[in-house]
Amino acid sequence: MKKIAFICIHNSCRSQMAEGWAKKLGKGMIEVFSAGTENYPEVKPLAVQVMEEVGIDMSFHHPKLLSEIPNEIDILITMGCGVECPYVPCDHREDWGISDPSGGTIEEFRETRNIIKDKVMDLIKRINKAEV
Repeated sequence: MKKIAFICIHNSCRSQMAEGWAKKLGKGMIEVFSAGTENYPEVKPLAVQVMEEVGIDMSFHHPKLLSEIPNEIDILITMGCGVECPYVPCDHREDWGISDPSGGTIEEFRETRNIIKDKVMDLIKRINKAEV
């Protein structure tokens, strides 16, 4: 089972959404983590709300730091945070370049949610084809 980590600055929005989607869409196939490079007090309420709209409960999620996830990951995904991620041993790394909807409207959060879903579905497809 591949270990996947979604990394962002605060682990409060995009990486949390990606974790939620990956756990739902890749259930039983992948082990999923998310983390940030800086402390943050909570997952953004609008992120929780828009994921709830599609049946994914993130009300129990909380921001985590890199030190709280496994040291070795098979696939590392950065969300497009504009920061250099600290070195994390992995077999495959990619940056999704997704804009942060924080401070935006609920529609911007929904758009980000949908972009992340498509990218997670594509990632799972590539894992199944042994492309990553």
